[in-house]
Amino acid sequence: MLAFLIIACEVGFWVLVICGLIIRYIFRKRRIGALLLLLTPVVDLLLLIIAIIDLRNGVVATHVHGLAAIYVGVSLAFGNKMISWADEKFLYCFANGPIPIGRPKHGREHALYERKSWYTHLLAWSIGSLLLYGMILFVSDNSKTNSLLQTIQMWGIILFIDFLYSFSFTLWPRK
Repeated sequence: MLAFLIIACEVGFWVLVICGLIIRYIFRKRRIGALLLLLTPVVDLLLLIIAIIDLRNGVVATHVHGLAAIYVGVSLAFGNKMISWADEKFLYCFANGPIPIGRPKHGREHALYERKSWYTHLLAWSIGSLLLYGMILFVSDNSKTNSLLQTIQMWGIILFIDFLYSFSFTLWPRK
């Protein structure tokens, strides 16, 4: 059930973004479009509330509960970038906007871009981990929250691998 809600929230996020952009650029209603774009964090909040209610009802935490916290962390950290990316693409394709500037592919600019992306990943991990620790403290039963701790650890390993990848371009920039 919770896995379905995570998927529904992801779909809801992008529906709000697309509807916001359509209303903003096609119908030229900038305020209403901006309002829809600002509502995207409400989807995250809804998912988090549902996961906490599920845990409150005595369910043993699973990796799906961890995925809900990851989703919220990633959405809060990367959400602005995702919406800006969609805004640039939509503006170019449907409103005669300028050609979107792609990410740098070589040299110092690329290395800087990769490092900044890793810092955003670190922010997402921090937010998600705080939410996961909050869930662990909320349930206060280690036998029911072991998978949440494992989720933090696994995501930490992924973050470390991303660190190695992202910062490798500082030492060995693409030519």
